[in-house]
Amino acid sequence: MTPEIEKIFEEIKATHGENSIERVEEMLYADRKKRHPLQAGAKWIMPGISQNPWHDPYAHPEIAPIVRAFESNHVTIKREFDAAWTGNGTAFSAYEHYLTRQENWQALYLFRDGAPVPASRASVPTAFSILNEYAVETGKICPLLESHFSTLLPGATISPHCDLWNFSINLHLAVDIPEECGITVAGETREWQEGNCLLFDYSFEHEAWNKGARPRTCLLVDLWHPETTIPERAALVEVISEIRRLMA
Repeated sequence: MTPEIEKIFEEIKATHGENSIERVEEMLYADRKKRHPLQAGAKWIMPGISQNPWHDPYAHPEIAPIVRAFESNHVTIKREFDAAWTGNGTAFSAYEHYLTRQENWQALYLFRDGAPVPASRASVPTAFSILNEYAVETGKICPLLESHFSTLLPGATISPHCDLWNFSINLHLAVDIPEECGITVAGETREWQEGNCLLFDYSFEHEAWNKGARPRTCLLVDLWHPETTIPERAALVEVISEIRRLMA
């Protein structure tokens, strides 16, 4: 750890207790061999978080209000997205995953680089407003990551991979779902049901595909894993931000 991180950790401990970020400190020195084998490709695995690939979107009191808000407004969200897709193609860009960049995987960002994307407010106001009210202002969104409309073009596939860590969790609102689309997480395949949400731990190996005849669109939100604590979240933001700064 850098002196800057050590200082921040000491300040968090002084406020929340000596053991308040113990799991974060353990994560930095954890033995990769002790991981679940389907999390082997993730960069960071914080100990003590349940190894459940799939989650019930309504099972976590912290996340359920976000799920209800998105699902109850699905019709409007879909209509506004369709207008944005057909009328303003410049708002979309090829999705840049930390592992790759795909032209057949298009994204419209609502939250990125630690803040909402103001330009998206006009094109998708309902989704933008819900995200801001239920996830951003409440501190439930993971500021290290993002939220975006994710559109897989016909024939597109997302190869099996693990995402960066297990201390955030991925929420999908199924916005527009053609036939022959699916997602596999830790060997279990599910299909999106339009208007409903899926919730999964993307530190587990996962893949997705669109074998249908039209684009598949979900609204993705990177939320804090509900099993993390407030002091842990503060420490994680600081340590990952410092690592990114050093790597840059």
